[in-house]
Amino acid sequence: MIRLENIEKVYRTDTVETLAINGINLHVQKGEFLSIMGPSGCGKSTLLNIMGLLDEPSRGQIKIDNQDISRYSDKQMANFRNEKLGFIFQSYHLINDLQVLDNVELPLLYRNSSSQSRRALATAALEKVGLSNRTKHFPTQLSGGQRQRVAIARAIVGQPQIILADEPTGNLDSAMGNEIMDILINLNKNEGTTIVMVTHDESMAQKTHRLVRLFDGSQVQ
Repeated sequence: MIRLENIEKVYRTDTVETLAINGINLHVQKGEFLSIMGPSGCGKSTLLNIMGLLDEPSRGQIKIDNQDISRYSDKQMANFRNEKLGFIFQSYHLINDLQVLDNVELPLLYRNSSSQSRRALATAALEKVGLSNRTKHFPTQLSGGQRQRVAIARAIVGQPQIILADEPTGNLDSAMGNEIMDILINLNKNEGTTIVMVTHDESMAQKTHRLVRLFDGSQVQ
C-alpha cells in the first residue's frame, strides 16, 4: 500500500544543512498496522509527513497504492490525499468555532458531494467512535479523549484506505489512550484500514502488527 525507496530529506538554510531522514526503505502492506518509534528529533514525524504527501523528499521515490506520486501535479496530489489518506494529530487540530459534526465534515467539503451526503457520513463516523451524542457540542466542551475521537472521526469520514496517526495517544492518560488504540485496532481489523502510527509509547506500539525504529534519521529496526 505504501512503498518508500531510498527516501532522504534535507533541510537547508543559508548556513546550515540538516539531514532529517536518510536512506529509508519501507514497505507497508495493505491492511497492516505499523508503528514507528524513536527518540525525539529522529525523523519520525518527517517520515510520516512524507508518507502523507504533506512534505516532499529531497531524494527517493514514493508509491501509494501502486501510484507513482512524483508524477502528480499539486492538484492531483491534493485530490489523491483527500481521497486516500486520513490524518490524526496529537494536538487534534479541531476548529473551536465549529460544532463537532461540522469539524468532522470538513474533509468532505473538497469533494463533489451534497450536504445531505456529507452530514450522513459525518454522523456515521461519529457513531463509530462513540460520540453520536456530542454532534452539537464544540471542541472546548469536550475532554481530551473526546476531542481525539472527533479527530479520528474526521480522519475516517472520507473512508480513506490509509490512516496516518502522529502520537494519537500522546496527550492522553493511559486509560483514554487505550480506548483510542482500541478504536484504531477495530478500524484496522474490521474495515481493513492500513494504519501507520508514530508513538513514544512502547506499550501502544506492541499492540500493532509491526514496529519500525528510527535513530538519527535512519531505520535501525
